[in-house]
Amino acid sequence: MVGQVALEEVRVEEVRRAGGVAAPRLSASWRRSESYGIPLDAVNPAFSGAVDDRSLFYECGNEVLRGLRDTLAGEPVSLMLTDADGLVLSRMCDEKALVAALDKTYLAPGFAFSEREAGTNGLGLALADRAPSLVRGEEHYCTGLWGYTCAAVPVTDPVFGRLVGSVNLTTWSEKSDGLLLALAQMAAGHTSALMLARGRGAEPRPTPRGEVLRVYSAHRGSASPPALGQAWQAALDEAVAALRAGQAVAVVGEVGAGKTALLGTALRAVHRDHRILNARPPDPRDAESWLALWTPELAKDTTSVIAGGVDALPQWVATELAGIVAAAPRASLAVTASEAAAIPAPLARLVDAVIEVPPLRRRPDDVLPLAEHLGARARGREVRFTPAAVKAMRTFSWPGNVEQLRRVVREAVTRSDVVDARHLAPEVLCGSSRTLTRIETLERDEIARCLAEPGITVTKAAEMLGMSRATVYRKIAQYGIRTPD
Repeated sequence: MVGQVALEEVRVEEVRRAGGVAAPRLSASWRRSESYGIPLDAVNPAFSGAVDDRSLFYECGNEVLRGLRDTLAGEPVSLMLTDADGLVLSRMCDEKALVAALDKTYLAPGFAFSEREAGTNGLGLALADRAPSLVRGEEHYCTGLWGYTCAAVPVTDPVFGRLVGSVNLTTWSEKSDGLLLALAQMAAGHTSALMLARGRGAEPRPTPRGEVLRVYSAHRGSASPPALGQAWQAALDEAVAALRAGQAVAVVGEVGAGKTALLGTALRAVHRDHRILNARPPDPRDAESWLALWTPELAKDTTSVIAGGVDALPQWVATELAGIVAAAPRASLAVTASEAAAIPAPLARLVDAVIEVPPLRRRPDDVLPLAEHLGARARGREVRFTPAAVKAMRTFSWPGNVEQLRRVVREAVTRSDVVDARHLAPEVLCGSSRTLTRIETLERDEIARCLAEPGITVTKAAEMLGMSRATVYRKIAQYGIRTPD
């Protein structure tokens, strides 16, 4: 271990003399690589043999990279897509010598190049820190990668904000890298934009920038949450018991399932006099300011802090946060994440209890009380739902969980205090599981709206839409539109 640390210090100094940047992020990555047991002189990435080539990210990313490849014709640059775990999904390169060299280091589709498999490298660092990364020559942990310069940028789902992969550009280390990172950032941005355009036409997820200096508190004066079903209550009871036992709690589940709401409710039950704050993950550029919030808040006797979405934290931020929590004399850890395996290792080591919030599709009995509660909050008075609306909501799969229900209800109650099926968003009246184009979404929504009107039959809907009845029936089956009984 001492020899390894000494070697790292020598390498840092060598990189500095060569004009490279031995930044804290790079040094932290080298330390992680050493802790993973990565050899210094060999690249031995894991091989899966299969890649997901049917995802929206793969489709859009490859289309963007093909356009960039035409722009860079004749340049010795390899363009790659990886998934969120660093598995190389695709590679485009026209220079035979570079392709042969990359094959020798296994930087090819089917091989995983995260930090855990290959040590410090461009795409591994970009995924670990959720930030654009440029790793030159000897800044790589393994000597087998010293011949390359890699620029990589993470790509997130434009609607849900989850990490889906990275765009990686690799060239020879002696080549100029001035524009490499800028090109990677442009390609990542275009990929995300294309994913949004070809998705469901949803609004992009707002960036956290501007929110990191505000920590959100649970409003004690707001309406009490509704009584929910057995699955929710079981998870809540488990969280309350763990907190009363002084355990550090992680609540996991799908996006929008209500993880923060459950944890906040449990904290209020255990610490009735506490102010409960929810710190969302920051933009990587604001990470230092975000971390600075923690020490003073954790020192307060009547404040409980929830670290939301810790699976989106850069690795170095998670490490710093774990150190702050461990050093605080009375602090207890309360975090949320998509799944237990996604909690960064430094924070996972501090967690005593992991509690899962079931998705809304597995809690159909919760849909109506939640809808009534959300409708009353949005409208400022009681809102009712007709049997047709209740049936449509209970049978919908709610891929966006409670957050999607909140949006649908908020839109519906602007139309009426008595919500019928025709007031619901067309997506709730349909069951198509595939991703639709914008044109398909518009067509589906118009057909669903017509069929939701009282007294409208398929024949009448066909007349209103200017389609044949056979075409309407075909579209109903294609989009999974539920017709009136």
